[in-house]
Amino acid sequence: MKRLTNIKKILIIDFGSQFTQLIARRVREFGVFSEIVSHTDISNLNHSDLFGIIFSGGPLNVYQNKEIKLNKIIFSLGCPILGICFGHQLISKHYGGKVKSSKIREFGLAKIKKVKNSLLINNFFNKSNFNNVWMSHADHVTKIPKGFKKIASTKDSKYTIIENLKLKRFGVQFHPEVTHTKKGKILLKNFIFNICKAKKNWSSKHQKNTLIQNIKKQVGKEKIICALSGGVDSSVVAQLLNKSVGKQLKCIFVNTGLLRMNEEKQVINTFKKKLKINLIYVNAEKQFLSKLKNISDPEKKRKIIGKLFIKIFEKYAKKIKRVKYLAQGTLYPDLIESKSVTGSKSSKIKSHHNVGGLPKKMKLKLVEPLKLLFKDEVRKLGTELNLSKQIISRHPFPGPGLAIRMPGIITKEKIKILKMADFYFINELKNQNLYKKIWQAYAALLPVKTVGVMGDNRTYEYICLLRAITSTDGMTADYFNFSKNFMQNVSNKIINNIKGINRVVYDVTSKPPSTIELE
Repeated sequence: MKRLTNIKKILIIDFGSQFTQLIARRVREFGVFSEIVSHTDISNLNHSDLFGIIFSGGPLNVYQNKEIKLNKIIFSLGCPILGICFGHQLISKHYGGKVKSSKIREFGLAKIKKVKNSLLINNFFNKSNFNNVWMSHADHVTKIPKGFKKIASTKDSKYTIIENLKLKRFGVQFHPEVTHTKKGKILLKNFIFNICKAKKNWSSKHQKNTLIQNIKKQVGKEKIICALSGGVDSSVVAQLLNKSVGKQLKCIFVNTGLLRMNEEKQVINTFKKKLKINLIYVNAEKQFLSKLKNISDPEKKRKIIGKLFIKIFEKYAKKIKRVKYLAQGTLYPDLIESKSVTGSKSSKIKSHHNVGGLPKKMKLKLVEPLKLLFKDEVRKLGTELNLSKQIISRHPFPGPGLAIRMPGIITKEKIKILKMADFYFINELKNQNLYKKIWQAYAALLPVKTVGVMGDNRTYEYICLLRAITSTDGMTADYFNFSKNFMQNVSNKIINNIKGINRVVYDVTSKPPSTIELE
C-alpha cells in the first residue's frame, strides 16, 4: 500500500462497494482523516498510523477465496475494526463464524431491534429499541464466532450487529453510511470516537496550511505550470500555488472550444486582472475539434482530450525556461473511480481526464494537491483561500467539457447550439434563485433529431436534455424536482432562442443507477 499521507487516520478497506466513498466522507465530516485502499493493495501497515479500520461492503462473498486478497496481518494490528455488510461477514468467518446464502434476501429498509447494549449503538435506537436501517445483501451470518455477542437483529437476519469488545471487532449487516439508515452517522461516530478514540485532525484550515507547505517542499525553487480551466478545482489549485510559490507559477489556460459560454473571458478577468496571476491564454479550439473529428466513443474522446491537453502544456513549457512541474486539479474520487478496487474490469467506473490518457513520456512532474479531497472539501478550502463565492459555488464541470455532454460525433455547430442551451438553463436557475440549491446542472445535446412544428413550418432538429441533481458529494444523487412552470419557461426560452433545438426533455434518473454525466 502506497501511503498517501502521514496523518493518523481511519483506514477504509474497499471490497468494491458503491458506497465506499460515502464511508470516507462520513469519517471526514467528523474532522478525522480517512483513506481508502483496495483489499488487493495492503502492505506495510503500522498500528501507530491508524485510529481504526473499516471494511466496506462489496459484490463478493466470503467463499470466493481467490477473489478476496486481504492481507490477514490486518487482524493482528490490534486497532479496532468495523465490518459493514460484506465486511461484517468477513470478520465473522475469519474468527470462526458461519456465513450462508440467505433464503430471504434483504434489500432496502429493514426494522432492527436492539438485543444488548454496546458502545457502538449509543443513541442509535429509539426509546422502544428499534431503528430503520438500509440493507443490501444476499448472504448472512448464521453463527457468530466464539467470544462475539449478538447486539441487534432483524426479522430475517439474526446477527445484524455483533461485537467482540475484547478484540475490538464489530460488525453490522446494514449500511450506516447511507442517508436511508436513520442515525447511521451516530453509529459511525460512536465507532470513531468512543471505540477508536480518534482525535480530530482534518479541517479546511489544516488542509490549507499542510498543502501550502507540501507544495513548497515538492516544488522548491522550480517553476510550475498550472492547468487552469476556471472551474472550482483548478481555481483552488491556482490560488494554492499562488500562496505557496508566488512568481514561480505560470498558469496556462487552454480554450479547448468545449467550454461554457464566455468562460474564457471570465477566466482571464478573474485570474489575470483580479488575482494578478501570470496567465498564458491558448486558443486551441481548432486543434481539439480536428482531433475529435468523427470520434463518437466516449472513452476515446476523454483520451484524445487528455493527451492533447498535456501536449499543449509541454509545448508552452518549452517556451518557459526551466519548468519542471505541472499542477492538476485531480480529486480523490477521480483516483478511486479510475482504478479498479476489486481487480476486475467491471469495478472501474470510467477514466478521468486528469488520471487517464497521460503520455508515458510526459516531461513534466505532476503536482496534484487536491488528490486527497472530495468536492465539498475543495469548496471549503477555496473559502479558506479567500476565493470569491462566484468561483467556489460554481457547479462541477467535467475536464473533457461539452465533449461528453453531446453523445456521438462532435461538430462546431453542435457545440454552438449546446453552449447556448446551457447558458439559458443556468441563467434561468440563477434568476429563480435555484442555482445554489442544486449540486450540478447542465444541458446536453442528444444525437437524435425529431420532427417539430414552428408556425406553419415543419422542423427536424435536435433534442436538448436538461439534468439537475441534488447531492452532498456527487457519489449519490437525485434529480431536482422543478415546478411545471419553471420547466415550461426554460423549455420555451431554449426552443424560441436557439435554432437547432425543437424538443426539450428532463432527466429524472438518480445516481445510482446512472452517472451524473452522460458519458
